Amino acid sequence: MLLCAFTVAVRALGRMNIQMLKNVQMKQVLSKTLLFVGMVLITSLSACAQKQTKEQLTQTTKNMEWNKLTKEEEAVIVHKGTEYPGTGKLLNNKEKGTYTCKRCNAALYRSESKFESDCGWPSFDDEIAGAVKRIPDADGSRTEIVCSACGGHLGHVFLGEGFTAKNTRNCVNSVSMNFVPDKKS
Repeated sequence: MLLCAFTVAVRALGRMNIQMLKNVQMKQVLSKTLLFVGMVLITSLSACAQKQTKEQLTQTTKNMEWNKLTKEEEAVIVHKGTEYPGTGKLLNNKEKGTYTCKRCNAALYRSESKFESDCGWPSFDDEIAGAVKRIPDADGSRTEIVCSACGGHLGHVFLGEGFTAKNTRNCVNSVSMNFVPDKKS
């Protein structure tokens, strides 16, 4: 469509009287019109030529592999919400095993690092190496924790509270995790 408009404009300009082109104002209008039409044509052609990068394709593929989430899970994991304190099904879990990301199944915490903090959410003083990423909140008052594999929101980490020797409390929404019990021998 733009190419057609460009062709019509060029033909119309070709029919103009040469004497009119000698007029300074007409030359300015002509040059501005041609510049505008050329910019529109170049912009539209370059937009059509854009391709997804390998990173974008990988992200799309990863999204398709993620677990389907309920509305409550999506509100917390995707939209960075928080479940009500004391309501999570993993809060009082005492079994031995691994806590995994609800969205992508990546291993996050071992049961040995879970402790009672009486904060209303499961608390861990250590994560599996490389499994959890820390991101300072925009206001600087807290530090968000997300799954390193999929970026799903887990909760927040607090330092210096003295609950354990590691002096760290990963306060995690139960709805962000699954629990996989250790196999009994």
